[in-house]
Amino acid sequence: MRLTVLATLLLLWMTGPAMAQSDQPKAKDVAETVDDAVEIQQQTQQQQEEWSAQRSELLARYSEAKANVQYLTDRVELERQKSEALEERIAELRRRLDESKRLADSVQDTMNAVLVRLQEGVGSDLPFLPAERTGRLASLREEIARPDVPSAEKLRRLLESLQVEAGYGSTIEVYQDQIDLGGEPLFVDILRLGRLSLFWRTSDGKRVGEYDLGSGRWVELAGKYDRNIMLAMEMASRMRPVELIDLPLGRVAP
Repeated sequence: MRLTVLATLLLLWMTGPAMAQSDQPKAKDVAETVDDAVEIQQQTQQQQEEWSAQRSELLARYSEAKANVQYLTDRVELERQKSEALEERIAELRRRLDESKRLADSVQDTMNAVLVRLQEGVGSDLPFLPAERTGRLASLREEIARPDVPSAEKLRRLLESLQVEAGYGSTIEVYQDQIDLGGEPLFVDILRLGRLSLFWRTSDGKRVGEYDLGSGRWVELAGKYDRNIMLAMEMASRMRPVELIDLPLGRVAP
């Protein structure tokens, strides 16, 4: 465009004198036309520069928007992966929760069955320490039935009670209690030999006896057993050295 304008100006300069002589008004028109062309050229150049600046700005904004889109796409993919991992974790926790509930129910049923057998065993056992043993079983039965008590605590209490009951089989002791001797209440000293036998003796030593497991009642023994039962009680109380003595074992339950 600039070359065209310059060529036009050069041509006008070369022909200027002739035109001035032949046609003065036309030279003026040509000059105005050249000025208009220059002005248009300047406006066009300015618009091109503005469009170039706008183009650069739009390209920069496009590049930035494209980068943001890629960043958001990557974030969406990352969040999707996190969501899938979280859903898998939740599914695994639900599976474990269901399994724990199933195991808890199974443990609860097992503990109930063991408790029933323990109660039956205590009920058919020698009647020693009745208040202590029945109280322990009642407390255990109440705690096992409570839904707010953890299964681990229930199991601990049950095993503790079983251990206490098992310990009775390897220990001896002397304690005082009241017995029913054929309808006659007597407050006596009782000797427990493990879970094997129970012997009783009045405080004055005039009467002795045992618990007959076969008949399930307290019976009185002949006076000839008084000395040996007394010696056994003294040994159990650590009042004399241990020695071998003869004691009646009674009948075995059918």
